[in-house]
Amino acid sequence: MLLSFRCQQGFRGHHGGSADAAKAPRHGLVGLSFNHTILMQGARVNKTELIEHIAKKSDISKAAASRALDSMIEGIKVTLKKGGSVTLIGFGTFAVTKRPARTGRNPRTGASIKIKAAKVPKFRAGKGLKDALN
Repeated sequence: MLLSFRCQQGFRGHHGGSADAAKAPRHGLVGLSFNHTILMQGARVNKTELIEHIAKKSDISKAAASRALDSMIEGIKVTLKKGGSVTLIGFGTFAVTKRPARTGRNPRTGASIKIKAAKVPKFRAGKGLKDALN
């Protein structure tokens, strides 16, 4: 499965978060290749294990893999915060939806409470990911 990093509102895979983000070099996120291998069958995978997997499969250091993953996560956050969406072809799409204000109930007292409107992140799995699971 080949994951291609692409988004709709300007983020292009550079290491971001600071005022110098636009000047920072772009990392090798485009075309980052993952095999269909299962990291740990039936188990949850944490960030450290994912970094190890990226480093091993991409033949880069764990530090470089960590920077690439952190950069990708930061890019997704920045894009979603701006109201855009991030599409990883063959994997899925991250987007933001608006949840309207609503009335809820306090579970202890049963009293009605007002819950504010919120923006919430959503993930929609792509065809490649769906096919890999079935």
